[in-house]
Amino acid sequence: MNTILQIFDVIPIQTKNNLSWSQHLSQALTSLPELVEHLGLPKSLAQEGIEAHQSFKLLVPRPYLSRIEYGNPNDPLLLQVLPSVVEMQKIAGYTKDPLEEADHNPQKAIVHKYKRRLLVITTGTCAVNCRYCFRRHFPYGDNQLAQAEWDSVIDYLKAHPEVNEVILSGGDPLMMKDSLLADKVRKLDALPQIKRLRIHSRLPVVIPDRVCDDMLAWVKASRLDIVMVWHINHANEMDEELAQAAYKLKKAGVTLLNQGVLLKGVNDSVEAQVNLSEAVFSAGILPYYMFTLDPVEGAAHFDISIEDAQRLMGKVAAELPGYLVPRLAKEIPGKSAKSVFAPLLDT
Repeated sequence: MNTILQIFDVIPIQTKNNLSWSQHLSQALTSLPELVEHLGLPKSLAQEGIEAHQSFKLLVPRPYLSRIEYGNPNDPLLLQVLPSVVEMQKIAGYTKDPLEEADHNPQKAIVHKYKRRLLVITTGTCAVNCRYCFRRHFPYGDNQLAQAEWDSVIDYLKAHPEVNEVILSGGDPLMMKDSLLADKVRKLDALPQIKRLRIHSRLPVVIPDRVCDDMLAWVKASRLDIVMVWHINHANEMDEELAQAAYKLKKAGVTLLNQGVLLKGVNDSVEAQVNLSEAVFSAGILPYYMFTLDPVEGAAHFDISIEDAQRLMGKVAAELPGYLVPRLAKEIPGKSAKSVFAPLLDT
């Protein structure tokens, strides 16, 4: 059964402008044949991707679907969500836990890899299933906190006074109802040691209506410096509705950053990277990181080498001012911080 439909009531199909973000979620597309038919793609793609779909379910909200080019099997947005037969290849070095997060999971829902910041797994669900997701095999069932268990996170923070930043991750933390998020933020507000709240999310990117009045209310009420890191990989993911959502959050005092993943066939060109940086900055979002692929099982076909990535970003750096060039980075297990790689510049 569709996980989204377990959270929200099934409702009749309505026009886009009449839907709340939760209604958009309840109507997210989960059928591979329907996706192929809706976009006018070769029917063979549905058959070829069926095993990958069964391994990691297709999930695409309709606002995101509307940005995919009809009839184009190589559309950069489509490639991020379309199950493919190549995902089923077993390739050495690509694992179910590429960041070795299990080694930094001291208690339920907490990932504590870095000294002054702490990551909390808030939910195991997302609004879209990205085929390159490094947590596509993550044991969410063992790490989801019931609302009553949130105090265990607060107790852990009290026992680690060096932590001054909490990162809400998932899944997608914005999948939670705003009333639940507001309660969690109030409890963090009460801890003097906490300075910043960081929220990593792709939900507003695929459903801009997620930035609603209820969200803005708890954002404005918090004393914390709130940073939202959105996950936008391609300029075609930007539209006017997403720009308006960004404007509302910035007006509420939120710092907006973007981090993407460098994906073969999706955004591994100078043109794609330049257009992405220009598009997000125009919406008030600062380019932050461009990650190389985490070597997760099922996504090797998206990977490019670090050296090729450095050459690409060197060409991007020649086209853009420095503040529009995201840092090329990789999270390497066991390192005390993310590894940042300098662009290789033409001589």
